[in-house]
Amino acid sequence: MTTEDGKPVKEVTSNAQGTWDVQVDKPGKYKVTLDVSTLPQNAEVRGGVNVRTPTVYEKNCSTVLFALNPKGGAQTPGGQPAEDEGSSGFWSTAAQLTFEGFNLGLIIALAAMGLSLIFGTTKLTNFAHGELVTLGALVAYLFNVGFGLGVIPSAVIAVVAGGAFGYLQDRFFWGQLRKRGTGTIAMMIISIGVAMFLRFLFLFLYGGRSEPYTEFNAQAGIEVGPITAAPKNFIMMGIELAVLIIVGIALLKTRTGKAARAVADNPALAASSGINVDRVIRVIWTSGGAIAALAGILLGLSQTVKYTMGQDILLLIFAGVTLGGLGTAFGALVGSLVVGLFIQLSTLWISPELKSVGALAVLIIVLLFRPQGILGRRERIG
Repeated sequence: MTTEDGKPVKEVTSNAQGTWDVQVDKPGKYKVTLDVSTLPQNAEVRGGVNVRTPTVYEKNCSTVLFALNPKGGAQTPGGQPAEDEGSSGFWSTAAQLTFEGFNLGLIIALAAMGLSLIFGTTKLTNFAHGELVTLGALVAYLFNVGFGLGVIPSAVIAVVAGGAFGYLQDRFFWGQLRKRGTGTIAMMIISIGVAMFLRFLFLFLYGGRSEPYTEFNAQAGIEVGPITAAPKNFIMMGIELAVLIIVGIALLKTRTGKAARAVADNPALAASSGINVDRVIRVIWTSGGAIAALAGILLGLSQTVKYTMGQDILLLIFAGVTLGGLGTAFGALVGSLVVGLFIQLSTLWISPELKSVGALAVLIIVLLFRPQGILGRRERIG
């Protein structure tokens, strides 16, 4: 490990679990190099990049991860190349990444569905939606780590808090701006300011550290065919699918869901037919805040909790919403799954640091041929 200008800091060896730790004297940018000659003979660094350049902040730690893959063309004990091992290794890796892509896509879909519904009913492009994701993760962390509650009751409290915050936002802020006739462009710019305010408020209250919850961290993997995953990943995917199905049924079958779709199609006509548009929008904000909070909790369980986690996936949320079709809840689901799959599968050919590029490239290509998105509807302009 060296400083940014090349001065040596320390050389360490990882333990049996592959973890290591280096204490630095001052904050700044550092260069961490993995000695690939020390790796097992059948392993290599994913993407072939053995250098990381983390930035360490004062009184905080920075995590550096070198993901390993089985080396293609590994040899048999007799010294001959293993037949078809490279091919089978590729397809096993592809299956594993597909599973991880679905998991990531479903988390993005939870956040994207709320954002899409809010856009559909209010035409607000809310750049502060990522902070609703962060809020859910941080509130769950507060009750789990700070007050010693289990992750599950902490998650329930956090989802309720996310829904309440969404309601209060519309009741006392966005609803007031709508009544004053504030334009959608002005409200979009305001949402950027709200996002920055909330993000730095989280930094002030929580700090810049990255921490896990107290439960469901070190779990032994379960093998299902070529896929290996911790039990929590299967449970998380079940929760994500259940919530998305419930929301979809509610939109199609309940009176509030039908009213929300009517408001999204034509607010003036919906109001003239007796629908309380403000009430419907408030329900959407409450539901969107609760679902975003749940997405943040699940993201914190699969990674760690930090104050920028919502900002980190905000671009992917927008990509999923835009790809599926602006304002369509089911489009957000489809678009998010496509984004999640391409993010993970792209690491078969490119460095993991560039994995978001593949998803955004797909977004650009699809929109060139279908500007309204996968499930969006064409609209007349002019």
